[in-house]
Amino acid sequence: MHNIIIFDTTLRDGEQSPGASMNTNQKIQIALQLEKLGVDIIEAGFAASSEGDFDAIAQISKELQNTKICSLARAVESDIKKAGDSIAKAKHQRIHTFIATSPIHMKYKLKISSDEVIKRAVAAVSYARTFVEDVEFSLEDAGRSDIGFMKDITDAVLDVGAGTINLPDTVGYRLPFEIYDMVETMAKHIGKRAIISLHNHNDLGLAVANTLAGITAGARQVECTINGLGERAGNAALEELVMAIKVRKDHYDKFDTNINTRHISPTSKLVATITGIQPQPNKAIVGKNAFSHESGIHQDGVLKHKQTYEIMKPKDIGVEENHTIVLGKLSGRAAFRDKVLSMGFDNLSETELKRLFDRFKLLCDMKKTVHDDDIRFIISDERLNKDKLYELKSVQINNCTGGLATATIAIVHDEQTYSDASIGDGAIDAVFKAIDRVTKQTGKLMDYQVQAVGEGKDALAKVVCKVKFGDAAFNVIGHGLNIDTVLASARAYLGALNSYLSMSENSPHDKHEV
Repeated sequence: MHNIIIFDTTLRDGEQSPGASMNTNQKIQIALQLEKLGVDIIEAGFAASSEGDFDAIAQISKELQNTKICSLARAVESDIKKAGDSIAKAKHQRIHTFIATSPIHMKYKLKISSDEVIKRAVAAVSYARTFVEDVEFSLEDAGRSDIGFMKDITDAVLDVGAGTINLPDTVGYRLPFEIYDMVETMAKHIGKRAIISLHNHNDLGLAVANTLAGITAGARQVECTINGLGERAGNAALEELVMAIKVRKDHYDKFDTNINTRHISPTSKLVATITGIQPQPNKAIVGKNAFSHESGIHQDGVLKHKQTYEIMKPKDIGVEENHTIVLGKLSGRAAFRDKVLSMGFDNLSETELKRLFDRFKLLCDMKKTVHDDDIRFIISDERLNKDKLYELKSVQINNCTGGLATATIAIVHDEQTYSDASIGDGAIDAVFKAIDRVTKQTGKLMDYQVQAVGEGKDALAKVVCKVKFGDAAFNVIGHGLNIDTVLASARAYLGALNSYLSMSENSPHDKHEV
């Protein structure tokens, strides 16, 4: 049996999805969930890109116990030092360094000879080995590289200690049989000297198919992201790769992973909530329609025998078929604690449980029926807004004539309450302007999404705001949850501001791709 190493790069390549920037607290939440999922290696970021990335990697390194923490670095000494320093506290460490190897990249991007590329690669791996024993080397744009040169540079970096050779299809250009041929050739050349890894982009919608072809040809590590997030069209989706191997044991009987598939759906939902990027409804495995049957023929077949139209069970990925909980307004804290633990949230502090129980009781007063998803979203909302420089106390709206509205806002900061009011084109615009007046910040709304979560007419409103504050070169995302859409919007906008203030001193955005 061959164990396929799952290398998750949601926090690095996934964050390069437009608008998906995350602050340190959010990255820690995802990292902890990835560890629970059973991911072998987490590429926690690119330490040299910003102080924010460095801090997030360092904090994650302290928090995780079992999963290996990896930092990306160009084949540049300063990058590698940053990477090494960022993971110094991790129990299990890896540095991932890379340089482009395709003719087009060497000629037009690097503007150096192939001999110089090999020289830099050797120097990078040698220097990385002074920090960690486990070094991964990537041949950027391997999909368009010359196979002879790939063998030469691979030999050179293996001689100085690289343990994993990554062959990325950086621009998502190759077809499955081409990936198979490339991996098979390199596997024969490398032999047992190193593990072959694949990092396939999805520009032609082939990332998962290409990765599966590579596994068959000899790759033993796959680089992927939750929900297929990533640069441009994204990366191979972790959930699709893992479930393909699990479901198609007739073909992949010699392969397995360490993933606990029951945590796939909760992990997908957490990443979607934090990034504000929801999988399309028909997304394989984790889309909301993935286990829905609309056709009468399909419905009839499923009712008679589920395997007529379902090749996997919803519960295999953590989707419970009965979402209604038996808790209500008379339920006690002990019952609530048991319910939360049964949903997989086993790392909550007593303080968090108290706040969550208080919010649950308030929700019971407003909703006739409370569902598991309501609880799940309350927990996510509480964690997303954990570090609050500004906290919403109250909102009052007065609608004026001609579509105008007045909003009065009270906000708590440093245990002091500050209030102000503003007029806007509708209630939500007025709320955002009032928040700007109280906080002395100026935000520009770049995107605004609202969706119902849970079930019924009294479903919670989940609002995601993408905002640009001041002259910052980046956007931030805020999340808000409430039955009242205006209150949810206020919480989301204030959440974006808190996130901006936590990362404005060291914002990302000198990101690099493999």
